[in-house]
This record gives sequence, C-alpha cells and structure tokens, in this order.
Amino acid sequence: MKREEARAHCLSLPGVTADYPFGPEVQVFRVGGKLFALLSEVEHSVSLKCDPGLAEILRSAFAAIRPGYHLNKRHWNTVTLDGSVPDEQLTEMIAHSYDLVLSSLPKKAQAAIRAGSGTS
Repeated sequence: MKREEARAHCLSLPGVTADYPFGPEVQVFRVGGKLFALLSEVEHSVSLKCDPGLAEILRSAFAAIRPGYHLNKRHWNTVTLDGSVPDEQLTEMIAHSYDLVLSSLPKKAQAAIRAGSGTS
C-alpha cells in the first residue's frame, strides 16, 4: 500500500478528520478528536494503535512492522510502506486502530459517528 492509498483509506472512515499538528511531514488522523493514525511523508510509514498482544504478533510476522516511533511502544506499531505488508493486512490494521480509538469515546459520541452525524 502506498501513502496516498493509506491516506485515502483513513479518510474514508466515518467521522475522521486530519491535520498537521507536528508540521508538514506528519499527517495525523483522528476520530472523535483522538488520534488513531500518523502518516509520515518523510519516513514513508504509518503509525497505528494496536492491541499489545496483536502488536507483538504483527511485529514478529513482518519486518516492516516495528514498535511505534515516538509513541507508546506497547500500544503502537509503525509500518514502513514498502509493499511488504499485504494491503489487506494494512487495511485491517487501520480498521483495528480506528475501532480501538472509537470504542474509547463516550457512547453518545460513538453513536453520532456511526450514524454519520459526528465529526471531530
């Protein structure tokens, strides 16, 4: 998966907003105001939240998946977008990150986002 495809997939999820709070090199994707993905323009990578057990499994299965860069290494993975991680796997990882963050929001906010009326 290329950066533009990862960006488009993140933006296609309900209630997602994007900004550049750390400068022009890193685009941050949020749901309900909480970040779930960071896309690096320089490193050609995406960082995603992940269940700690699954994070370890993914890191051992793919050389391009490593502990989150400048993030909580237990809960975040950084994936180099070099094509070695199958698109389907990366799509699942983005959805997993989004779902983890969405489920941490108040129930009312979750319902609004799922209904398509919620924005961050």
